[in-house]
Amino acid sequence: MPTSHLYLITGASRGLGRAMAEQLLQPGHVLLCISRRQSPELAEQAKAAGVELVQWEQDLSDPVASAARLREWLATQDAQRFDAVTLINNAGTVGNPAPLATAVDAELSQALRIGLEAPLLLTAAFLGGTRGWRGARKVLNISSGLGRNAMGSQAPYCAAKAGMDHYSRAVALEEANLPNGARIVSLAPGVIDTDMQVQLRGASAENFPDRTRFEKLKSEGLLDSPASAAAKVLKYLARADFGAKPVADVRDPD
Repeated sequence: MPTSHLYLITGASRGLGRAMAEQLLQPGHVLLCISRRQSPELAEQAKAAGVELVQWEQDLSDPVASAARLREWLATQDAQRFDAVTLINNAGTVGNPAPLATAVDAELSQALRIGLEAPLLLTAAFLGGTRGWRGARKVLNISSGLGRNAMGSQAPYCAAKAGMDHYSRAVALEEANLPNGARIVSLAPGVIDTDMQVQLRGASAENFPDRTRFEKLKSEGLLDSPASAAAKVLKYLARADFGAKPVADVRDPD
């Protein structure tokens, strides 16, 4: 009987999330993609590959509703169906780079809801909803080097990613001694050529002095493509030692 693996991915309509979803369209896989909008192209790819794909249009800036929907959906699934189940918290936002003193309150709040509160609540729903499932369980949080090294005018993004790293450490401790405890990793995926990079390069130099650094990364060809980065992230996800380090980098040696 073929292996059956359920993947749940946020932010799957573009960038790294879209690339991961495309690469996971393989026999035996079932995908639930949670994004602000559905992707007709991804649906066509899934149909051609014969893969079961569910797409939700869900605003992660309302994390309580998002987690409730996930919890309810998991309750409708057969706990014996899957050999493995994985949650990938990929969605995030850099917002409008600016010093904290001049930032817009509503934008700060939204950045933290999407970047930290939503993955935290979705992880809680996932862990609770799959507690009695037979399959191996994993949580992959897509973090950033900015969660570990601060940058001016990026306080909400830095805070969200640092919080993601640290809650991953806490959850790893909680799950370590449980029967079929989930393995969790907050993973920095490297520097990727996505819409976030476009936002950073387009930011005001006055508000974001590090803009030239990101312009240089682009001009010197130092950005990884979403497809290449996705392959590295999924390779790390498949490692036998996944979870041994709850905070990690995709470039960590095997």
